[in-house]
Amino acid sequence: MAKLLWDMWRQRMREKDPALTARTPPGQTLTEKWPVLTYGRTPRFDPKRWTFRCFGLVERETTWTWEEFQRLPRVTRQSDIHCVTRWSRLDNVWEGVPMQAVLDAVRPRPEARFVLQHADPDYTTNIALEDLARDDVLLALAWNGRPLEPDHGAPVRLVVPHLYFWKSAKWLRGLEFLEVNPPGFWEQNGYHMHGDPWTEERYSDQETRAMQQMRAEAARRLRERG
Repeated sequence: MAKLLWDMWRQRMREKDPALTARTPPGQTLTEKWPVLTYGRTPRFDPKRWTFRCFGLVERETTWTWEEFQRLPRVTRQSDIHCVTRWSRLDNVWEGVPMQAVLDAVRPRPEARFVLQHADPDYTTNIALEDLARDDVLLALAWNGRPLEPDHGAPVRLVVPHLYFWKSAKWLRGLEFLEVNPPGFWEQNGYHMHGDPWTEERYSDQETRAMQQMRAEAARRLRERG
């Protein structure tokens, strides 16, 4: 009981700190834990069969094996994360491959404006290329000095700190570069196409009419493509 009361008091103090409040989007509550939220089972990692593929509207379609992927450049980044389920965790330290290194290797074509993330076991989420290309975005392999845990996306998860965390796919296996913006798994099930936590872009009924039309057109064109 004493520990519970202490944790509650500490949480209230953190929430009242103006510096921390300024880093916390509206509707969010700070936590020092990292909740595990997953739809379905955690996939099994087999380093001998694992690959990471970039394809679609790129100059150089590329597939890395696990051994090759580990030889890519590494960086360390610190960032806050914000889950659409209304928790935020500050000052996470990530180690991984900078997204810019991947983009430099595959060279997206001028008409590529969006990216569909493909992850195990059969998950997708969409993101604008301009959001993916920011300097703080990386493919994380470690968190707070330890290898990333399977339940949190090991061996590789995307980290896009400025969007809600469902846009940072766990168990990432590929990036498909597109001229259209198709909805992914959660976007097809009622979540927002963009996901900015600072404007609380949580659900599809908050989308502009133009965004809803773009969503429908992208889905239609991809169905026709086969």
